[in-house]
Amino acid sequence: SSLLNMEVTRLLHITLLITLLLYFCQAYNYETYFYKQKKLKYTGYLTSEQALADYVELITYLKSAIDGAKNSTVVAFGGSYGGMLAAWFRMKYPHVVQGAIASSAPILQFTDITPCEDFGKLVTADFSKESPECANVIRNSWAAIDSVTRNEAGLAWLTQAWSLCKPLKTPQDITSLKNYLVNVWTNLAMVDYPYPANFLAPLPAYPIKVVCSHLTEANNDPKPLLEEVFQGLTVYFNYTGDSKCLDINQQADSRLDDYGWDFQACTEMVMPFCYNGVEDFFEPAPWDFKSFAQTCYQTWGVYPRPFMAVHMYGGKDISAASNIVFTNGLLDPWSTGGVLWNVSETVVSLIIPEGAHHLDLRGSNPDDPPSVIQARMIEKTHIQNWIDEYSARYDE
Repeated sequence: SSLLNMEVTRLLHITLLITLLLYFCQAYNYETYFYKQKKLKYTGYLTSEQALADYVELITYLKSAIDGAKNSTVVAFGGSYGGMLAAWFRMKYPHVVQGAIASSAPILQFTDITPCEDFGKLVTADFSKESPECANVIRNSWAAIDSVTRNEAGLAWLTQAWSLCKPLKTPQDITSLKNYLVNVWTNLAMVDYPYPANFLAPLPAYPIKVVCSHLTEANNDPKPLLEEVFQGLTVYFNYTGDSKCLDINQQADSRLDDYGWDFQACTEMVMPFCYNGVEDFFEPAPWDFKSFAQTCYQTWGVYPRPFMAVHMYGGKDISAASNIVFTNGLLDPWSTGGVLWNVSETVVSLIIPEGAHHLDLRGSNPDDPPSVIQARMIEKTHIQNWIDEYSARYDE
């Protein structure tokens, strides 16, 4: 999703520096060694504070090492967690970075700021807009799974009906299956782009619409309902037709390194989520911080600090910041934790009604909705203004 950055750099004749977080990149390239070994000697460095400090070191070095770069303007781009870092970078180090484009950056998705149920409501709304019946099929699927899998025959039937790579045998297998489904429906809401894309998985244009074309009858017979659900799932896990079976233990976003994010979610990025099954289509699941904290300790040997990000970066109290553009697509469930209002004249919010997750940072496409085209134009204007402001200091 850095194609917009490349387009902007060509337009404004500036240099693009793409950096990746060391520990996310390292884990991906080395088979998540540090995470799987749970060596806090290494994973303890996986924090937003360390990432920002590393960026400062890198930028300072490059400005001194590259001829003519000493007085160059630095603008931060980022989407999702990268968008959070971009915004926080400008807040914490305004002398290093002149401005920030923070796309789909849920800097408010924390305890006592954003209600834990909002995320699931928006995921459900995305499906309901395509078809209320589609959302009802998903809502009824949890009970259907429980009904079918009460005995060995039912477990065998669902294994075969859904072409699962491994047979369902235990209650933990059912839990894993349901967790997989939660991730699928959530990911589809995130990547409901107006054209084919492969951000989390190879998908058609408007994938929710395609999925919902299969989810049409929320009947009381669990097996026909679950057969419908599987047809919808194939759009997500096998749109290319290359998959031989459905592996519920292989998330499409694992390449983005869920090990690393899981560790951060257990330390500083504690984002509460809850579902009630009425205002959303998920199985009811209250937010239980005590249970969450215990799981974190069992997994990583750490206890979460739910207010750490707010204490570090201010939460909603960011009126002292400047030169930040927050963009949020209203199809994206992460927008529930985004900045959706203009904080000041220089910290502004751009709303993209037809936008999914950081759509504005993706490359231009003929099928882009007008709202994202306009958002990109405004972003470019802000970037040019930041460059002009910074350059003026050295032209006097």
